[in-house]
Amino acid sequence: MKIIRFDAGSGPESGILDGDMIAGLDGDVFGDCKPLSPRLQVSEVKLLAPCVPSKIVAVGLNYRDHAREMGLSLPEAPVLFLKPPTTVIGPDDAIMIPPAAGRIDHEAELGIVIRRRTKNAGPEEAGKVILGYTCANDVTARDLQKKDVQWTRAKSFDTFCPIGPWIETGLDPSNVLVEAYLNGERRQSSRTGQLIFNVPFLVSFISQVMTLEPGDLIITGTPSGIGPLQPGDTVEVRIEGIGSLKNSVRLQS
Repeated sequence: MKIIRFDAGSGPESGILDGDMIAGLDGDVFGDCKPLSPRLQVSEVKLLAPCVPSKIVAVGLNYRDHAREMGLSLPEAPVLFLKPPTTVIGPDDAIMIPPAAGRIDHEAELGIVIRRRTKNAGPEEAGKVILGYTCANDVTARDLQKKDVQWTRAKSFDTFCPIGPWIETGLDPSNVLVEAYLNGERRQSSRTGQLIFNVPFLVSFISQVMTLEPGDLIITGTPSGIGPLQPGDTVEVRIEGIGSLKNSVRLQS
């Protein structure tokens, strides 16, 4: 099932996408809900970011090939950092490059959307607390990341977390293909089977640190092949079993 947020002209709504048709929802997307009769074509609406997280918990260095690419040792435990909710944009929105920020990189990632309030969950409980999965792009100001040592500023500019195009609830995340394309050319490609820390472990580990709220987003790390973005580029994240997230790149005035 594909859960979407969209705007048909009267503000954000949630629904289910079935082919080209959108059905509204009876109930709470994070609780009990059921689809109503389809009433709109997807071409008639603007797709929005599929969730509005209170926080975005990101995992660094979680693919073996990316750790090698960065010249870093494999971590003994997940490397966590936070991105603010103001980084979130949706499908076809523009990534805005801040003036004088230096090199800006794309990072294709699998995103996990949390279903219910979660604290101290075990790995075996992860399936019960996950609503579904989405495509994410952990846009990063690479020069600032190296300069600051800690990653907050480099990861936190507005528009630096595109997500979408929807939440796929039926995905098995254990070994799906994660790719990034820049202007139609493939730049990143790996499978989640190469994750150092898998999805159930991450949900459990993070919930031991902080309470996860409905709609919160965990982004699970990026494969090798990270590279710079330039104004005028189009960057696309493709994840097997979910779909494609495209965003343009513009210079912030």
